[in-house]
Amino acid sequence: MPRILTYNVHRCVGVDRRLDVDRVAAVIARLEPDIVALQELDVGRIRTQGVDQAHEIARQLDMTFHFHPALRVEEELYGDALLTRYPERKVKAGALPGHPRIPQLEPRGALWSEVEIGDARLQVVNTHLGLVPREQHLQAAALAGPEWLQHPARRGPTILLGDFNATTSAIAYKLLSARLRPARGLASSGGNVATFPSTFPVLRIDHLFVSDEIRVGRLFTPDDALARVASDHRPLVMDFEISA
Repeated sequence: MPRILTYNVHRCVGVDRRLDVDRVAAVIARLEPDIVALQELDVGRIRTQGVDQAHEIARQLDMTFHFHPALRVEEELYGDALLTRYPERKVKAGALPGHPRIPQLEPRGALWSEVEIGDARLQVVNTHLGLVPREQHLQAAALAGPEWLQHPARRGPTILLGDFNATTSAIAYKLLSARLRPARGLASSGGNVATFPSTFPVLRIDHLFVSDEIRVGRLFTPDDALARVASDHRPLVMDFEISA
């Protein structure tokens, strides 16, 4: 089965406050994924020693990647990435709407790649939603609409994943669940996994949503010492198959 994971890497600063890109790459490498969705990456930022974290993690994993900066501060970038060892192409990257009354909130975005797995063309959309419920609702509605999940190019097997900052009771989660199926309810094992905070996870705010063509196998999060400290989230990992 192919394996995909989503991981908020917290700019590669762990719960011990140590900046360590290699440690984050090691957490991912141990899980042996084929597709990786990352959130909260710094690229060329002074606060994280100017490292292009997306490039460095992709290099260590021997994967191709695309990076989308949700935030630009002159030459400094911050955002999300999709990495894979399969042939792929970027379909789209763009901003998601913010809160109309709180313009100072952190910008959010999404990144969409088409990944070739055998004869299948898998649509993968990585995102990171905001913290305010109204903001999340607007962003989820945008993802569910004609610019993303209802886009004419979004046909066939699809996985939407990322850090949604929303539990299963949130409006944003329910809105997206009406468009795609939550992987947790389909998993053959480990469906009720939490990812935040990494030291003792109690919140399920990182999610995967899948189209009908995706058969979900195991869904889990690692519980080793490295995963508990490398970021404030743990990775959420899914094994899957694509039906004919």
